[in-house]
Amino acid sequence: MTDAANERQTLGTAIHAITNKWGWFIALGIAELVLGGIASTNLMAASLASVLVIGAMILAAGLIQIAHGFSARGLRGFLFWLLGGIVYAAAGCIILYDPVLASVTLSLTAGVFLVAAGLMRVWAGFHMRPVAGWAWIVAAGALTVCIGGLVIAAWPGIGLWFLGAMLVVDLIFQGWGLIAFGLGLKARASRHQSKTATV
Repeated sequence: MTDAANERQTLGTAIHAITNKWGWFIALGIAELVLGGIASTNLMAASLASVLVIGAMILAAGLIQIAHGFSARGLRGFLFWLLGGIVYAAAGCIILYDPVLASVTLSLTAGVFLVAAGLMRVWAGFHMRPVAGWAWIVAAGALTVCIGGLVIAAWPGIGLWFLGAMLVVDLIFQGWGLIAFGLGLKARASRHQSKTATV
């Protein structure tokens, strides 16, 4: 049996194992839609909440790196782990201390990254010109550049709600995606049950 056949069999087994759990996917999707709706009522609060979560994760990662640095004393590079952990933990503390400033800073960073990613997509699209669909890649890249440019142009005022808006969009898209996946699993389960009943 080839590797591709093994992968298909493994994937089929995994899908079959979760087919009867379709309700959980739909419930999780609905929960994410509800959370997205709640977050959309106050984008500034959603931005600050997402920044606080990011700050807490960075602080936790920094503390883990510091602990790892102390546990790796005597090994080459332990000072790198220790200093990296200290910088990480300090960044987490700064974010938690002033989430408004962090939100404004992160929104500018996101705008710059969007422009850079869009330019790379445009460049990649033009280099794929003989292949069908290259224009869609260029168009998507140009749209990303425009969005990033708008974020940078509207900075710093946009920083107080931009991350919250991104969170809302992400929750809504994830919610609909999970619901669609759950409904697909439900259809698959009912087809499987009808096949079993006919046999």
